[in-house]
Amino acid sequence: MNKKIIENPIIVHNTLITLLIIRYCTRYFFLFLKRNGIHMQVQEYKTIHAPVEGEYKEKGSKFLAFAYPVHSEDEVKMLLEDLKKRHHTARHHCWAYRLLPDGSKYRAYDDGEPSNSAGKPILGQIESFGLTQTCVIVVRYFGGTLLGVGGLMHAYKEAAKNALLSAHVISKHVESKLRIVCDFKAVNVVITACKQYQGSIITQDFSERCNIVCSIPLQFHQQFMHSINQTHIHAEQL
Repeated sequence: MNKKIIENPIIVHNTLITLLIIRYCTRYFFLFLKRNGIHMQVQEYKTIHAPVEGEYKEKGSKFLAFAYPVHSEDEVKMLLEDLKKRHHTARHHCWAYRLLPDGSKYRAYDDGEPSNSAGKPILGQIESFGLTQTCVIVVRYFGGTLLGVGGLMHAYKEAAKNALLSAHVISKHVESKLRIVCDFKAVNVVITACKQYQGSIITQDFSERCNIVCSIPLQFHQQFMHSINQTHIHAEQL
């Protein structure tokens, strides 16, 4: 960049103002979408492949982090209950999660720690790694020395980060779930189209007409529907 432009205080000031406006407009745009129940449609998201653990120690306190791939709040509750039983002598069980492919459903909990000193830093790491459908629970064993809000934020952040650093991050396609009703002679058409567009058969019922429930990656939904509609097969989205 031209040195004269960098040294011009008016240009620098206007540039900073523009960047701030863009930042806050973007932030409030996404807040508007969330408050009105509008979700950004994504075709792919990142999560972790399997549960992993991490650890951080500070002034005698031990922070044990457990990260899990999850799909629902009920699953988070079950994992939390299990950890509370396994670590029943721990002082705190703090956690955060992000759900849905666009990460629009999230929550953080401090479990008795000062407000925003535990759950928020944990959630921040999930977001920093670009993950969703992910939960991180950090169990703290108190070491006798108070860490202060800043120290707690750092400790919970590092524990969560250490767990996620050891995770195998994977990309998953958002899928469209369909129920298909067809004659027996059209079954091969459905199965072939499903394989062609990287889908999977969930259930099959051949009692009267053929009822097939399948899952198709969202990015191939239109192509799949066009393929089977050419043979007059009825399909509805679940």
